[in-house]
Amino acid sequence: MRSGAKVAVVGGVFVIVAGGVGYGGYNLWNGLSGNGGGTTTKSAETKKSGPVTPDEVKQTAEEFLAAWAAGESDKAAQLTNNSGAAGTAVEGFRSQAHVSKAVITPGTPSGVRVPFTVAATVTYQGVSKPLNYTSSLTVVRGLTTGKALVDWQPAVIHPKLTKTATLKTGAAKTAEIKAVDHDGVELTKEKYPSLGPILDELRKRYGAKTTGTPGVETFIDSGSDSVANTSLVTLTKGKPGELKTTLDAGVQAAAEKAVKRYGKASVVAIKPSTGEVRAIANSPADGYNTAFMGSQAPGSTMKIVTAAMMMDQGIVSGPNAKVECPATVSWEGVPFRNLDHFKIDNGTFEASFRRSCNTAFIKAIGPLNEKGIENTALGDTARKYFGIGVEWNTGIPSFDGKVPPSQGGETAASYIGQGKIQMSALNVASIAATAKSGAFKQPVVVPQSLDDRELATAQPLPGHISQSLKQMMRATATASDGTGRQAMAGLGGSKGAKTGSAEVDNQATSNSWFTGYADDLAAAAVVQSGGHGGDAAGPVVASVLKAR
Repeated sequence: MRSGAKVAVVGGVFVIVAGGVGYGGYNLWNGLSGNGGGTTTKSAETKKSGPVTPDEVKQTAEEFLAAWAAGESDKAAQLTNNSGAAGTAVEGFRSQAHVSKAVITPGTPSGVRVPFTVAATVTYQGVSKPLNYTSSLTVVRGLTTGKALVDWQPAVIHPKLTKTATLKTGAAKTAEIKAVDHDGVELTKEKYPSLGPILDELRKRYGAKTTGTPGVETFIDSGSDSVANTSLVTLTKGKPGELKTTLDAGVQAAAEKAVKRYGKASVVAIKPSTGEVRAIANSPADGYNTAFMGSQAPGSTMKIVTAAMMMDQGIVSGPNAKVECPATVSWEGVPFRNLDHFKIDNGTFEASFRRSCNTAFIKAIGPLNEKGIENTALGDTARKYFGIGVEWNTGIPSFDGKVPPSQGGETAASYIGQGKIQMSALNVASIAATAKSGAFKQPVVVPQSLDDRELATAQPLPGHISQSLKQMMRATATASDGTGRQAMAGLGGSKGAKTGSAEVDNQATSNSWFTGYADDLAAAAVVQSGGHGGDAAGPVVASVLKAR
Protein backbone atom coordinates (compact mmCIF):
# COMPACT_ATOMS: atom_id res chain seq x y z
CA MET A 1 0.00 0.00 0.00
CA ARG A 2 1.23 3.48 -0.71
CA SER A 3 2.11 5.85 2.11
CA GLY A 4 -0.83 7.49 3.84
CA ALA A 5 -3.44 4.96 2.70
CA LYS A 6 -5.98 3.89 5.30
CA VAL A 7 -7.80 0.57 5.21
CA ALA A 8 -11.08 -0.35 6.86
CA VAL A 9 -13.60 -3.17 6.53
CA VAL A 10 -17.18 -1.89 6.69
CA GLY A 11 -20.07 -4.27 6.16
CA GLY A 12 -17.90 -6.69 4.17
CA VAL A 13 -16.70 -3.99 1.76
CA PHE A 14 -12.95 -3.52 1.54
CA VAL A 15 -12.50 0.26 1.32
CA ILE A 16 -9.16 1.93 0.64
CA VAL A 17 -8.95 5.69 1.01
CA ALA A 18 -5.90 7.21 -0.61
CA GLY A 19 -5.30 10.87 -1.29
CA GLY A 20 -8.91 11.69 -0.54
CA VAL A 21 -10.22 9.35 -3.26
CA GLY A 22 -12.15 6.32 -2.06
CA TYR A 23 -12.07 3.02 -3.95
CA GLY A 24 -13.60 -0.24 -2.88
CA GLY A 25 -13.32 -3.96 -3.59
CA TYR A 26 -16.21 -6.26 -2.57
CA ASN A 27 -15.80 -9.98 -1.91
CA LEU A 28 -12.22 -10.09 -3.17
CA TRP A 29 -11.96 -13.73 -2.02
CA ASN A 30 -9.12 -13.82 0.54
CA GLY A 31 -8.31 -10.10 0.73
CA LEU A 32 -5.13 -8.39 -0.43
CA SER A 33 -2.75 -10.96 1.02
CA GLY A 34 -4.45 -14.31 0.44
CA ASN A 35 -2.53 -17.57 0.42
CA GLY A 36 -3.26 -18.97 -3.04
CA GLY A 37 -1.25 -16.81 -5.43
CA GLY A 38 1.52 -17.40 -7.84
CA THR A 39 2.09 -13.64 -7.88
CA THR A 40 3.40 -13.68 -4.30
CA THR A 41 5.94 -16.45 -4.94
CA LYS A 42 9.39 -15.68 -3.63
CA SER A 43 12.04 -14.86 -6.22
CA ALA A 44 14.12 -17.85 -5.21
CA GLU A 45 11.29 -20.23 -6.01
CA THR A 46 11.58 -22.33 -9.16
CA LYS A 47 10.01 -20.80 -12.28
CA LYS A 48 6.65 -22.39 -12.89
CA SER A 49 5.44 -23.75 -16.23
CA GLY A 50 2.35 -25.29 -17.71
CA PRO A 51 -1.24 -24.07 -17.46
CA VAL A 52 -2.20 -21.78 -14.59
CA THR A 53 -3.95 -23.51 -11.70
CA PRO A 54 -7.37 -22.56 -10.30
CA ASP A 55 -5.65 -21.17 -7.18
CA GLU A 56 -3.37 -19.02 -9.32
CA VAL A 57 -6.33 -17.72 -11.32
CA LYS A 58 -8.14 -16.84 -8.13
CA GLN A 59 -5.17 -15.19 -6.40
CA THR A 60 -3.97 -13.21 -9.44
CA ALA A 61 -7.43 -11.88 -10.25
CA GLU A 62 -7.91 -11.03 -6.56
CA GLU A 63 -4.71 -9.02 -6.31
CA PHE A 64 -5.18 -7.24 -9.62
CA LEU A 65 -8.76 -6.19 -8.86
CA ALA A 66 -7.78 -5.05 -5.38
CA ALA A 67 -4.90 -2.97 -6.73
CA TRP A 68 -7.15 -1.47 -9.40
CA ALA A 69 -9.87 -0.73 -6.85
CA ALA A 70 -7.26 0.97 -4.62
CA GLY A 71 -6.02 3.14 -7.48
CA GLU A 72 -2.60 1.44 -7.27
CA SER A 73 -1.79 1.62 -10.99
CA ASP A 74 1.85 0.48 -10.64
CA LYS A 75 0.94 -2.56 -8.59
CA ALA A 76 -1.95 -3.48 -10.88
CA ALA A 77 0.29 -3.10 -13.94
CA GLN A 78 2.90 -5.52 -12.55
CA LEU A 79 0.19 -8.16 -12.23
CA THR A 80 -0.35 -8.14 -16.02
CA ASN A 81 1.67 -9.26 -19.03
CA ASN A 82 1.74 -5.70 -20.43
CA SER A 83 2.61 -3.42 -17.57
CA GLY A 84 3.01 -0.27 -19.67
CA ALA A 85 -0.43 -0.34 -21.27
CA ALA A 86 -2.14 -1.65 -18.13
CA GLY A 87 -0.62 0.99 -15.87
CA THR A 88 -1.70 3.80 -18.17
CA ALA A 89 -5.25 2.43 -18.38
CA VAL A 90 -5.66 1.92 -14.62
CA GLU A 91 -4.28 5.38 -13.90
CA GLY A 92 -6.56 6.85 -16.57
CA PHE A 93 -9.56 5.27 -14.86
CA ARG A 94 -9.03 7.82 -12.07
CA SER A 95 -7.35 10.75 -13.81
CA GLN A 96 -9.10 10.79 -17.20
CA ALA A 97 -12.44 9.13 -16.47
CA HIS A 98 -12.59 10.90 -13.08
CA VAL A 99 -13.85 7.85 -11.21
CA SER A 100 -13.98 8.87 -7.54
CA LYS A 101 -15.14 5.53 -6.16
CA ALA A 102 -15.32 1.98 -7.44
CA VAL A 103 -16.68 -1.23 -5.93
CA ILE A 104 -15.43 -4.19 -7.96
CA THR A 105 -17.24 -7.48 -7.37
CA PRO A 106 -15.71 -10.64 -8.86
CA GLY A 107 -17.90 -13.45 -10.06
CA THR A 108 -17.24 -17.17 -10.16
CA PRO A 109 -14.17 -18.09 -12.25
CA SER A 110 -14.74 -20.19 -15.33
CA GLY A 111 -11.45 -21.84 -16.14
CA VAL A 112 -8.93 -19.02 -16.61
CA ARG A 113 -11.62 -16.37 -17.09
CA VAL A 114 -12.91 -14.30 -14.18
CA PRO A 115 -15.99 -12.11 -14.67
CA PHE A 116 -16.58 -9.09 -12.47
CA THR A 117 -18.86 -6.11 -12.05
CA VAL A 118 -17.85 -2.50 -11.55
CA ALA A 119 -20.09 -0.12 -9.59
CA ALA A 120 -18.30 3.19 -10.00
CA THR A 121 -19.03 6.82 -9.27
CA VAL A 122 -17.85 9.48 -11.69
CA THR A 123 -17.29 12.95 -10.21
CA TYR A 124 -16.55 15.96 -12.38
CA GLN A 125 -16.94 19.68 -11.63
CA GLY A 126 -18.96 18.94 -8.51
CA VAL A 127 -21.39 16.56 -10.23
CA SER A 128 -21.44 12.81 -9.48
CA LYS A 129 -23.17 10.04 -11.42
CA PRO A 130 -23.03 6.21 -11.27
CA LEU A 131 -21.21 4.17 -13.91
CA ASN A 132 -22.08 0.47 -13.69
CA TYR A 133 -21.00 -2.33 -16.02
CA THR A 134 -19.59 -5.87 -16.23
CA SER A 135 -16.32 -7.05 -17.70
CA SER A 136 -13.90 -9.96 -17.32
CA LEU A 137 -10.21 -10.83 -17.25
CA THR A 138 -8.17 -13.86 -18.23
CA VAL A 139 -5.17 -15.23 -16.32
CA VAL A 140 -2.22 -16.71 -18.23
CA ARG A 141 1.30 -17.97 -17.47
CA GLY A 142 3.94 -15.27 -17.98
CA LEU A 143 6.34 -16.28 -20.77
CA THR A 144 9.50 -14.99 -19.09
CA THR A 145 8.65 -15.07 -15.38
CA GLY A 146 6.44 -18.12 -15.20
CA LYS A 147 4.12 -16.16 -12.92
CA ALA A 148 0.36 -16.12 -13.24
CA LEU A 149 -0.56 -12.78 -14.81
CA VAL A 150 -3.64 -11.01 -16.15
CA ASP A 151 -3.63 -11.20 -19.92
CA TRP A 152 -3.89 -7.50 -20.60
CA GLN A 153 -6.63 -6.24 -22.89
CA PRO A 154 -8.16 -2.72 -22.82
CA ALA A 155 -11.59 -4.38 -22.45
CA VAL A 156 -10.61 -5.39 -18.90
CA ILE A 157 -11.16 -1.77 -17.83
CA HIS A 158 -14.37 -1.45 -19.86
CA PRO A 159 -15.79 -3.94 -22.40
CA LYS A 160 -16.10 -1.26 -25.10
CA LEU A 161 -12.46 -0.18 -24.95
CA THR A 162 -10.02 -1.04 -27.74
CA LYS A 163 -6.29 -0.46 -28.21
CA THR A 164 -6.91 2.99 -29.67
CA ALA A 165 -9.80 4.03 -27.41
CA THR A 166 -9.78 5.65 -23.96
CA LEU A 167 -12.31 6.18 -21.19
CA LYS A 168 -12.80 9.88 -20.50
CA THR A 169 -15.02 12.33 -18.68
CA GLY A 170 -15.35 15.92 -19.82
CA ALA A 171 -17.08 18.21 -22.24
CA ALA A 172 -18.60 16.24 -25.10
CA LYS A 173 -17.10 16.88 -28.52
CA THR A 174 -20.49 17.42 -30.10
CA ALA A 175 -23.97 18.22 -28.90
CA GLU A 176 -26.45 15.47 -28.22
CA ILE A 177 -28.97 15.04 -31.00
CA LYS A 178 -32.67 14.51 -30.97
CA ALA A 179 -32.99 12.28 -34.01
CA VAL A 180 -36.41 12.23 -35.64
CA ASP A 181 -37.85 10.23 -38.50
CA HIS A 182 -39.09 11.73 -41.77
CA ASP A 183 -42.38 12.63 -40.09
CA GLY A 184 -40.79 14.18 -36.99
CA VAL A 185 -41.24 11.20 -34.61
CA GLU A 186 -38.35 10.96 -32.13
CA LEU A 187 -35.99 8.01 -32.47
CA THR A 188 -34.14 6.79 -29.34
CA LYS A 189 -31.84 3.83 -28.79
CA GLU A 190 -33.96 2.81 -25.79
CA LYS A 191 -37.01 2.29 -28.01
CA TYR A 192 -35.07 1.18 -31.09
CA PRO A 193 -31.94 -0.67 -29.85
CA SER A 194 -30.48 -1.24 -33.33
CA LEU A 195 -30.21 2.52 -33.78
CA GLY A 196 -27.75 2.89 -30.87
CA PRO A 197 -24.51 2.88 -32.91
CA ILE A 198 -26.23 4.71 -35.76
CA LEU A 199 -27.35 7.57 -33.53
CA ASP A 200 -23.81 7.77 -32.09
CA GLU A 201 -22.42 8.05 -35.61
CA LEU A 202 -24.99 10.65 -36.66
CA ARG A 203 -24.21 12.68 -33.58
CA LYS A 204 -20.50 12.59 -34.37
CA ARG A 205 -20.99 13.59 -37.99
CA TYR A 206 -23.85 16.05 -37.73
CA GLY A 207 -24.10 17.19 -34.10
CA ALA A 208 -22.21 20.37 -34.93
CA LYS A 209 -24.67 21.11 -37.75
CA THR A 210 -27.60 21.29 -35.35
CA THR A 211 -28.50 24.10 -32.95
CA GLY A 212 -27.63 21.98 -29.89
CA THR A 213 -24.94 22.67 -27.28
CA PRO A 214 -22.59 20.00 -25.80
CA GLY A 215 -22.92 18.73 -22.24
CA VAL A 216 -20.51 16.91 -19.90
CA GLU A 217 -20.24 13.13 -20.29
CA THR A 218 -18.29 10.00 -19.52
CA PHE A 219 -17.56 8.48 -22.91
CA ILE A 220 -15.41 6.09 -24.91
CA ASP A 221 -13.12 8.25 -27.04
CA SER A 222 -12.56 6.06 -30.10
CA GLY A 223 -9.31 7.80 -30.99
CA SER A 224 -10.33 7.66 -34.64
CA ASP A 225 -12.03 10.18 -36.90
CA SER A 226 -13.79 7.33 -38.68
CA VAL A 227 -15.33 5.78 -35.54
CA ALA A 228 -17.93 7.56 -33.41
CA ASN A 229 -17.38 8.14 -29.69
CA THR A 230 -19.73 6.21 -27.39
CA SER A 231 -21.50 8.09 -24.61
CA LEU A 232 -21.81 6.13 -21.34
CA VAL A 233 -23.03 8.62 -18.72
CA THR A 234 -24.37 12.16 -19.00
CA LEU A 235 -23.31 14.27 -16.02
CA THR A 236 -24.57 17.61 -17.25
CA LYS A 237 -27.03 17.78 -20.09
CA GLY A 238 -26.44 20.10 -22.98
CA LYS A 239 -29.14 21.18 -25.37
CA PRO A 240 -29.90 18.46 -27.95
CA GLY A 241 -30.10 19.59 -31.53
CA GLU A 242 -32.82 18.12 -33.74
CA LEU A 243 -31.59 16.01 -36.64
CA LYS A 244 -34.04 14.79 -39.26
CA THR A 245 -33.41 11.36 -40.75
CA THR A 246 -35.08 9.42 -43.57
CA LEU A 247 -36.12 6.61 -41.20
CA ASP A 248 -39.73 5.71 -40.44
CA ALA A 249 -40.58 4.97 -36.81
CA GLY A 250 -43.31 2.47 -37.68
CA VAL A 251 -41.19 0.52 -40.16
CA GLN A 252 -38.22 0.65 -37.76
CA ALA A 253 -40.34 -0.81 -34.95
CA ALA A 254 -41.44 -3.67 -37.22
CA ALA A 255 -37.83 -4.30 -38.27
CA GLU A 256 -36.61 -4.41 -34.65
CA LYS A 257 -39.31 -6.93 -33.76
CA ALA A 258 -38.70 -9.08 -36.84
CA VAL A 259 -34.95 -9.63 -36.34
CA LYS A 260 -35.37 -10.50 -32.65
CA ARG A 261 -36.77 -13.87 -33.74
CA TYR A 262 -33.24 -14.97 -34.65
CA GLY A 263 -29.83 -14.96 -32.97
CA LYS A 264 -28.05 -13.24 -35.86
CA ALA A 265 -30.13 -11.35 -38.39
CA SER A 266 -30.16 -8.02 -40.23
CA VAL A 267 -32.73 -6.14 -42.31
CA VAL A 268 -32.83 -2.87 -44.25
CA ALA A 269 -35.84 -1.14 -45.82
CA ILE A 270 -35.60 1.48 -48.58
CA LYS A 271 -38.07 3.68 -50.46
CA PRO A 272 -37.31 2.77 -54.11
CA SER A 273 -38.44 6.06 -55.66
CA THR A 274 -36.02 8.14 -53.56
CA GLY A 275 -33.41 5.84 -52.00
CA GLU A 276 -34.43 6.97 -48.50
CA VAL A 277 -33.64 4.33 -45.89
CA ARG A 278 -36.75 3.63 -43.79
CA ALA A 279 -35.38 1.03 -41.34
CA ILE A 280 -32.13 -0.58 -40.17
CA ALA A 281 -32.22 -3.41 -37.64
CA ASN A 282 -29.78 -6.00 -36.32
CA SER A 283 -29.91 -8.92 -33.92
CA PRO A 284 -28.06 -8.81 -31.67
CA ALA A 285 -28.13 -5.02 -31.34
CA ASP A 286 -24.57 -5.12 -29.98
CA GLY A 287 -23.07 -1.97 -31.41
CA TYR A 288 -22.05 -3.26 -34.86
CA ASN A 289 -24.28 -2.26 -37.76
CA THR A 290 -24.14 -5.54 -39.69
CA ALA A 291 -27.07 -4.46 -41.87
CA PHE A 292 -24.85 -1.79 -43.43
CA MET A 293 -21.36 -3.14 -42.79
CA GLY A 294 -21.79 -6.88 -43.32
CA SER A 295 -20.00 -8.47 -46.28
CA GLN A 296 -21.32 -11.92 -47.12
CA ALA A 297 -22.25 -13.99 -50.14
CA PRO A 298 -25.90 -13.10 -50.96
CA GLY A 299 -26.83 -16.37 -52.63
CA SER A 300 -29.52 -16.36 -55.28
CA THR A 301 -30.71 -12.83 -54.53
CA MET A 302 -27.77 -11.99 -56.83
CA LYS A 303 -29.73 -13.53 -59.71
CA ILE A 304 -31.53 -10.18 -60.07
CA VAL A 305 -28.22 -8.69 -61.23
CA THR A 306 -27.25 -11.81 -63.18
CA ALA A 307 -30.59 -11.75 -65.01
CA ALA A 308 -30.03 -8.10 -65.91
CA MET A 309 -26.56 -8.99 -67.23
CA MET A 310 -27.91 -11.86 -69.31
CA MET A 311 -30.54 -9.66 -70.94
CA ASP A 312 -28.11 -6.79 -71.41
CA GLN A 313 -25.62 -9.12 -73.12
CA GLY A 314 -28.29 -10.71 -75.33
CA ILE A 315 -27.94 -14.17 -73.79
CA VAL A 316 -31.70 -14.22 -73.19
CA SER A 317 -34.29 -11.91 -74.69
CA GLY A 318 -36.60 -11.78 -71.69
CA PRO A 319 -38.82 -13.79 -69.33
CA ASN A 320 -40.35 -15.94 -72.08
CA ALA A 321 -37.02 -17.06 -73.58
CA LYS A 322 -36.41 -20.80 -73.48
CA VAL A 323 -33.55 -21.86 -71.20
CA GLU A 324 -32.34 -25.25 -70.01
CA CYS A 325 -32.61 -26.10 -66.30
CA PRO A 326 -30.99 -29.52 -65.81
CA ALA A 327 -30.51 -31.05 -62.36
CA THR A 328 -26.74 -30.52 -62.55
CA VAL A 329 -24.28 -28.67 -64.74
CA SER A 330 -20.49 -28.45 -64.91
CA TRP A 331 -18.32 -25.37 -65.45
CA GLU A 332 -14.68 -26.11 -66.26
CA GLY A 333 -14.95 -29.35 -64.32
CA VAL A 334 -16.71 -27.82 -61.29
CA PRO A 335 -20.18 -29.32 -60.69
CA PHE A 336 -23.22 -27.25 -59.72
CA ARG A 337 -26.68 -28.50 -58.83
CA ASN A 338 -30.15 -27.35 -57.93
CA LEU A 339 -31.79 -27.79 -54.55
CA ASP A 340 -32.93 -31.42 -54.25
CA HIS A 341 -31.64 -31.92 -57.81
CA PHE A 342 -34.86 -30.55 -59.34
CA LYS A 343 -35.02 -29.77 -63.05
CA ILE A 344 -37.38 -27.91 -65.36
CA ASP A 345 -38.14 -29.48 -68.73
CA ASN A 346 -38.73 -27.13 -71.67
CA GLY A 347 -38.91 -24.16 -69.29
CA THR A 348 -38.67 -20.39 -69.66
CA PHE A 349 -36.26 -17.90 -68.14
CA GLU A 350 -39.04 -16.70 -65.86
CA ALA A 351 -39.67 -20.24 -64.58
CA SER A 352 -35.98 -20.66 -63.76
CA PHE A 353 -35.92 -17.28 -62.00
CA ARG A 354 -39.02 -17.81 -59.86
CA ARG A 355 -37.96 -21.34 -58.88
CA SER A 356 -34.32 -20.23 -58.43
CA CYS A 357 -32.76 -22.73 -60.82
CA ASN A 358 -28.98 -22.46 -60.36
CA THR A 359 -28.07 -24.51 -63.41
CA ALA A 360 -30.06 -22.33 -65.81
CA PHE A 361 -28.08 -19.24 -64.86
CA ILE A 362 -24.80 -21.11 -65.36
CA LYS A 363 -25.60 -23.21 -68.43
CA ALA A 364 -27.17 -20.36 -70.40
CA ILE A 365 -24.01 -18.30 -70.06
CA GLY A 366 -21.55 -21.18 -70.27
CA PRO A 367 -17.78 -20.92 -70.72
CA LEU A 368 -18.22 -21.73 -74.41
CA ASN A 369 -21.05 -19.25 -74.97
CA GLU A 370 -20.57 -17.73 -78.39
CA LYS A 371 -21.16 -14.27 -76.96
CA GLY A 372 -17.83 -14.65 -75.15
CA ILE A 373 -19.00 -13.13 -71.87
CA GLU A 374 -16.01 -11.81 -69.92
CA ASN A 375 -15.54 -12.61 -66.26
CA THR A 376 -15.95 -8.90 -65.55
CA ALA A 377 -19.44 -8.67 -67.08
CA LEU A 378 -21.33 -9.29 -63.84
CA GLY A 379 -19.38 -6.62 -61.99
CA ASP A 380 -19.82 -4.21 -64.89
CA THR A 381 -23.60 -4.72 -64.80
CA ALA A 382 -23.72 -4.37 -61.02
CA ARG A 383 -21.85 -1.08 -61.20
CA LYS A 384 -23.51 0.32 -64.34
CA TYR A 385 -27.16 -0.23 -63.38
CA PHE A 386 -27.23 -0.99 -59.62
CA GLY A 387 -24.46 1.25 -58.25
CA ILE A 388 -22.72 -1.73 -56.61
CA GLY A 389 -18.99 -1.14 -56.26
CA VAL A 390 -19.32 2.65 -56.46
CA GLU A 391 -18.63 4.59 -53.27
CA TRP A 392 -21.85 5.32 -51.39
CA ASN A 393 -22.26 8.23 -48.97
CA THR A 394 -25.33 7.27 -46.98
CA GLY A 395 -24.58 9.55 -44.02
CA ILE A 396 -23.14 6.69 -41.91
CA PRO A 397 -20.46 4.07 -42.69
CA SER A 398 -21.51 1.38 -45.16
CA PHE A 399 -20.05 -1.49 -47.16
CA ASP A 400 -20.88 -0.76 -50.78
CA GLY A 401 -20.82 -4.26 -52.25
CA LYS A 402 -18.15 -6.19 -54.09
CA VAL A 403 -18.45 -8.04 -57.42
CA PRO A 404 -14.84 -8.69 -58.45
CA PRO A 405 -13.54 -10.47 -61.57
CA SER A 406 -13.19 -14.22 -61.08
CA GLN A 407 -11.67 -17.28 -62.68
CA GLY A 408 -12.78 -20.87 -63.32
CA GLY A 409 -15.52 -22.27 -61.11
CA GLU A 410 -15.70 -19.03 -59.12
CA THR A 411 -17.06 -17.28 -62.22
CA ALA A 412 -20.01 -19.68 -62.39
CA ALA A 413 -20.48 -19.44 -58.62
CA SER A 414 -20.67 -15.66 -58.84
CA TYR A 415 -23.72 -15.88 -61.14
CA ILE A 416 -25.65 -17.50 -58.28
CA GLY A 417 -24.30 -15.20 -55.57
CA GLN A 418 -21.44 -17.32 -54.26
CA GLY A 419 -17.70 -17.25 -54.98
CA LYS A 420 -16.16 -13.86 -54.28
CA ILE A 421 -19.44 -11.90 -54.27
CA GLN A 422 -19.94 -9.89 -51.07
CA MET A 423 -23.04 -7.93 -50.10
CA SER A 424 -24.76 -6.43 -47.08
CA ALA A 425 -28.50 -6.35 -46.45
CA LEU A 426 -28.29 -2.69 -47.51
CA ASN A 427 -26.82 -3.61 -50.89
CA VAL A 428 -29.40 -6.30 -51.60
CA ALA A 429 -32.29 -4.05 -50.52
CA SER A 430 -30.97 -1.42 -52.93
CA ILE A 431 -30.83 -3.99 -55.75
CA ALA A 432 -34.50 -4.82 -55.21
CA ALA A 433 -35.35 -1.11 -54.98
CA THR A 434 -33.58 -0.50 -58.30
CA ALA A 435 -35.49 -3.35 -59.92
CA LYS A 436 -38.75 -1.88 -58.61
CA SER A 437 -38.14 1.74 -59.66
CA GLY A 438 -36.10 1.06 -62.80
CA ALA A 439 -33.28 3.35 -61.70
CA PHE A 440 -30.69 3.30 -58.92
CA LYS A 441 -31.13 5.85 -56.17
CA GLN A 442 -28.23 5.79 -53.74
CA PRO A 443 -29.55 4.93 -50.26
CA VAL A 444 -29.39 7.75 -47.69
CA VAL A 445 -30.05 7.91 -43.94
CA VAL A 446 -29.98 11.72 -43.73
CA PRO A 447 -30.86 14.17 -46.53
CA GLN A 448 -28.07 15.07 -48.93
CA SER A 449 -28.85 18.74 -48.31
CA LEU A 450 -27.48 18.42 -44.77
CA ASP A 451 -23.87 18.33 -45.95
CA ASP A 452 -23.96 18.44 -49.77
CA ARG A 453 -22.09 15.13 -49.96
CA GLU A 454 -21.69 13.52 -53.36
CA LEU A 455 -24.05 10.62 -54.01
CA ALA A 456 -23.27 7.64 -56.22
CA THR A 457 -25.05 7.43 -59.56
CA ALA A 458 -25.80 4.73 -62.14
CA GLN A 459 -27.51 4.43 -65.49
CA PRO A 460 -31.26 3.69 -65.52
CA LEU A 461 -32.13 0.12 -66.42
CA PRO A 462 -33.09 -0.24 -70.10
CA GLY A 463 -36.88 -0.38 -70.37
CA HIS A 464 -37.17 -4.01 -71.43
CA ILE A 465 -34.81 -5.14 -68.64
CA SER A 466 -36.69 -3.12 -66.03
CA GLN A 467 -40.05 -4.56 -67.05
CA SER A 468 -38.64 -8.08 -67.26
CA LEU A 469 -37.16 -7.95 -63.77
CA LYS A 470 -40.45 -6.73 -62.29
CA GLN A 471 -42.36 -9.45 -64.13
CA MET A 472 -40.05 -12.22 -62.88
CA MET A 473 -39.92 -10.89 -59.32
CA ARG A 474 -43.71 -10.67 -59.26
CA ALA A 475 -43.93 -14.28 -60.43
CA THR A 476 -41.52 -15.27 -57.64
CA ALA A 477 -43.83 -13.61 -55.11
CA THR A 478 -47.17 -14.79 -56.51
CA ALA A 479 -46.88 -17.93 -58.68
CA SER A 480 -47.83 -21.23 -57.07
CA ASP A 481 -44.27 -22.51 -57.53
CA GLY A 482 -42.56 -19.19 -56.76
CA THR A 483 -39.98 -19.51 -53.98
CA GLY A 484 -41.15 -16.24 -52.39
CA ARG A 485 -44.89 -16.91 -52.55
CA GLN A 486 -45.38 -18.16 -48.99
CA ALA A 487 -43.52 -15.27 -47.35
CA MET A 488 -45.25 -12.62 -49.50
CA ALA A 489 -48.75 -14.12 -49.34
CA GLY A 490 -50.13 -11.56 -46.91
CA LEU A 491 -49.04 -8.54 -48.96
CA GLY A 492 -51.16 -6.83 -51.58
CA GLY A 493 -50.39 -4.22 -54.19
CA SER A 494 -47.47 -4.23 -56.59
CA LYS A 495 -45.02 -6.74 -55.20
CA GLY A 496 -41.99 -8.81 -56.11
CA ALA A 497 -39.39 -10.99 -54.43
CA LYS A 498 -36.23 -13.06 -54.76
CA THR A 499 -34.97 -15.74 -52.38
CA GLY A 500 -31.40 -16.80 -51.69
CA SER A 501 -29.39 -19.34 -49.72
CA ALA A 502 -25.66 -18.86 -49.27
CA GLU A 503 -23.31 -21.62 -48.17
CA VAL A 504 -20.63 -20.51 -45.72
CA ASP A 505 -17.43 -22.38 -44.84
CA ASN A 506 -17.53 -24.23 -41.51
CA GLN A 507 -21.26 -23.58 -41.18
CA ALA A 508 -23.60 -26.58 -41.28
CA THR A 509 -26.67 -24.61 -42.38
CA SER A 510 -26.71 -21.99 -45.13
CA ASN A 511 -27.49 -18.34 -44.53
CA SER A 512 -31.03 -17.35 -45.45
CA TRP A 513 -31.43 -14.30 -47.74
CA PHE A 514 -34.61 -12.69 -49.01
CA THR A 515 -35.40 -9.45 -50.76
CA GLY A 516 -38.69 -8.05 -51.96
CA TYR A 517 -40.83 -4.99 -52.42
CA ALA A 518 -44.45 -3.98 -51.98
CA ASP A 519 -45.57 -0.71 -53.55
CA ASP A 520 -42.92 1.93 -52.68
CA LEU A 521 -41.00 0.01 -50.04
CA ALA A 522 -38.24 -2.53 -50.65
CA ALA A 523 -36.42 -4.60 -48.03
CA ALA A 524 -33.74 -7.26 -47.72
CA ALA A 525 -32.81 -9.51 -44.82
CA VAL A 526 -30.15 -12.08 -43.99
CA VAL A 527 -30.42 -14.64 -41.18
CA GLN A 528 -27.25 -16.50 -40.29
CA SER A 529 -27.72 -20.28 -40.45
CA GLY A 530 -31.34 -19.63 -41.35
CA GLY A 531 -31.53 -22.19 -44.15
CA HIS A 532 -33.40 -21.45 -47.39
CA GLY A 533 -34.34 -17.89 -48.27
CA GLY A 534 -38.04 -18.23 -47.61
CA ASP A 535 -37.57 -20.09 -44.33
CA ALA A 536 -36.23 -17.29 -42.10
CA ALA A 537 -35.31 -14.13 -44.01
CA GLY A 538 -38.60 -14.21 -45.96
CA PRO A 539 -40.83 -13.68 -42.90
CA VAL A 540 -38.51 -10.90 -41.68
CA VAL A 541 -38.85 -8.99 -44.95
CA ALA A 542 -42.60 -9.58 -45.12
CA SER A 543 -43.07 -8.23 -41.57
CA VAL A 544 -41.21 -5.06 -42.49
CA LEU A 545 -43.10 -4.55 -45.75
CA LYS A 546 -46.44 -4.93 -43.97
CA ALA A 547 -45.57 -1.88 -41.85
CA ARG A 548 -45.41 0.42 -44.89
